Amino acid sequence: MRIACKETHMKASTLVGYVAGLLSGVALTALLGWTLLPGMMLHERRSPHGLDQTVAQIAGNAKAMGWSVSSISKLDENVRNNGGGSVLPVRVINLCQAQHATRVLADDAARRVAVFMPCRIAVYQKQDGGTYVSTLDAALLGRMFGGTVGAVMGEVGREQSRMVNFPD
Repeated sequence: MRIACKETHMKASTLVGYVAGLLSGVALTALLGWTLLPGMMLHERRSPHGLDQTVAQIAGNAKAMGWSVSSISKLDENVRNNGGGSVLPVRVINLCQAQHATRVLADDAARRVAVFMPCRIAVYQKQDGGTYVSTLDAALLGRMFGGTVGAVMGEVGREQSRMVNFPD
């Protein structure tokens, strides 16, 4: 009888160890994801040009690649004009590529990502006087969704990288 109890106790403690290890692994993975994901999802690079030239170059690159520039929002002016304070210049270039948009919007399961449409690229100045460009990692976002969204966003990510390329 004592041997059976010892075996049962050993099996139970082994099971508790496995469960504790599994839960610790899940918690660590969640913590790492929470900590690292923002840095993975958003990319920032310094532009060698001023604000207006950077915006013009990105818009020109996008148009040359078959994208349309639906608008360029002046967030700093919008904030100031609506009762906010004065902030450094921020421009958001709103872009659309009709074939990509059609593939996503024609798929009922994928339509929920319309909240991410159109694609946006931010251009802004910082206190150091530099001009910076911020993009969402469209390919990584697409992999999170898979299917049509994953395929389209992978292409969007590659094209977006070319839009914000500033040759020396």
